[in-house]
Amino acid sequence: MASLRTRSRPASLSTSLSTLAKLNRSPVQARHLGLTQTVTQQIQAIADQIKKCSKLNQLERIYATMIKTNTNQDCFLTNQFISACTFFCRLDYAILAFTQMQQPNVFVYNALIRALVHCHNPIQALLLYKHMLRAGVRPTSFTFSSLVKACACGLVSEFGFGDSVHGHVWKHGFESHVFVQTALVDFYANVGKFVESKRVFDEMPERDVFAWTTMVSGFLKAGDLGSSRRLFDEMPERNTATWNAMIDGYARVGDMESAELLFDQMPVKDVISWTTMINCYSQNKQFREALAVFEEMRRNKVNPDEVTMASVISACAHLGALDTGKEIHHYVMQNGFDVDVYIGSALIDMYAKCGSLEKSLLVFCKLREKNLFCWNSIIEGLAVHGYAREALQMFDMMERQHVKPNGVTFVSVLTACTHAGLVEVGRHKFLSMTRDYSVLPGIEHYGCMVDLLSKAGLLEDALALIRSMKLEPNSVIWGSLLSGCKLHRNLEIAQVAVNKLTVLEPHNSGYYTLLVNMYAEVNRWSQVAQIRQIMRKLGVEKRFPGLSWIDMDGEIHQFAASDKSHLASDEIYMILAELDVQLKLASYVPELGCTL
Repeated sequence: MASLRTRSRPASLSTSLSTLAKLNRSPVQARHLGLTQTVTQQIQAIADQIKKCSKLNQLERIYATMIKTNTNQDCFLTNQFISACTFFCRLDYAILAFTQMQQPNVFVYNALIRALVHCHNPIQALLLYKHMLRAGVRPTSFTFSSLVKACACGLVSEFGFGDSVHGHVWKHGFESHVFVQTALVDFYANVGKFVESKRVFDEMPERDVFAWTTMVSGFLKAGDLGSSRRLFDEMPERNTATWNAMIDGYARVGDMESAELLFDQMPVKDVISWTTMINCYSQNKQFREALAVFEEMRRNKVNPDEVTMASVISACAHLGALDTGKEIHHYVMQNGFDVDVYIGSALIDMYAKCGSLEKSLLVFCKLREKNLFCWNSIIEGLAVHGYAREALQMFDMMERQHVKPNGVTFVSVLTACTHAGLVEVGRHKFLSMTRDYSVLPGIEHYGCMVDLLSKAGLLEDALALIRSMKLEPNSVIWGSLLSGCKLHRNLEIAQVAVNKLTVLEPHNSGYYTLLVNMYAEVNRWSQVAQIRQIMRKLGVEKRFPGLSWIDMDGEIHQFAASDKSHLASDEIYMILAELDVQLKLASYVPELGCTL
């Protein structure tokens, strides 16, 4: 063993061999294999055990068996073992197995390179390739497919390693290999080099359906929907991945008509196709249509997966469809879905948005594993329901669990502070965001702080914060300041906000109306007339009425202001008229400040 420690290996791959001692002390299964077995039978038996391995301690015992039987020098077994380590993301075990080999072949190198890339260690993967060449081991197409992926990872893509690997592809004779060339097409598209991606594709002597699909996806990443559609139409054959990519591409630009047409034309739809269409509708805020696609999916006997269910639950959340959401939750439990962090966070968010905060908390508490999305969902739920102190306590609990917050977390925390009027706590959290967690404040965080300060009457501070922003303030931020001015009747700062808003959103009637109401409240009718004249001159009016939804008996009903399209509209307006009479009899005087 001492001699093994002195053999040459990449410095970046050095790892403690203390694990080996632990493995040697582990109970071995050599007697289970039988001492009379041939070496081939031993190798096959161990390989079968590796394939069935589902727990890390099983993998440890298997490697102990390999050491005991000296099969840890077998390249096939070590390849299998390293691949299993990749599944558990245990690079220490994979590297340990590699370093114990006296003569690892190309398959062992490929397995470890793939493991390093899979577990987000691209630099080490490239260094191992360098070590492989020095050891005189010739790379294969699988070597380069992993190396190309390594070159697209994070900062590595900025160092130009991809061009070097491309050069090695040519040097070793893989310039016409479909698998390797497809990986290069994908690499160049992922790093934004779309011209190079198209050049590699055009120079391919042979293209399979995966190469065509990769190039279509590359054009979609570039935002070139026209080129992707032309290539899609030229394809000699298409697979479901190609159809799914095109449907998603149309949805991203809001062309749902084309997305629907392609979806209807698909010869075969898999679970990804249905989920893609559900997500397309959700991305374009057509949540009722998203639920309708899910129902059609079930009628077609296509079994949804966890991603589908998370998307459907999210659609229920946006609609506020509590009854439908409960039915979906029941479907999840009845069909044996694993309520993981994705479905769990979606359920937490859905119940909170639908007003069932107790159910939201119950789902949160029952989750075995909680990631950042789960914490964010429950903190937001508590914050928007006015449980500010509970939201802040949940944030403190999250910190104690060593879960690092992100920008979304702080939006919810600052929202909680706004609801409770906790100005100093809000200031502290706003500063802590950058100081303690290196989260740079975005437009949403500034919006929360301006809202907090404005509602507290600190309008001068809010205006100073806006003017100190490194980002360009948007209409939401100036709108929050204007609302604070309305609340605290500060016409001077209100005029500053409106001047900005009329530039940012010149045809938004809401800001003009708010200023009109403020002037009307202090009987400054000349200014009221002046603003109304400006509104008429600019043609400013309320073009898009507000929408609301009601979930009744599993059916979602949508309403808009002054809408009479609903089948029961006559009955609805009759009841509204009756309620109006009852309110007048009760001497109720409506607040007309926002209706002038």
